[in-house]
Amino acid sequence: MTVQTIPPVTEMTTAELDELIEALQEARVIRSEREAPPEWHGEILRQREAALKNGTDRFISLEEVEKRIRERVR
Repeated sequence: MTVQTIPPVTEMTTAELDELIEALQEARVIRSEREAPPEWHGEILRQREAALKNGTDRFISLEEVEKRIRERVR
């Protein structure tokens, strides 16, 4: 393992911030591949699948999502 010295983010250049963000994202992907998702996540997915099957929920298009957002922000 290597030790890195990271300056305060308020002192970093844009390029340094981009590099840090990229390293953090890569570390997060690696970690998430090793860890099992939490049980509650599976339960939510099962609930959503059941709602789709029994007709209490449905998919909508991206266009519909955009329309609804525009209506809310007016």
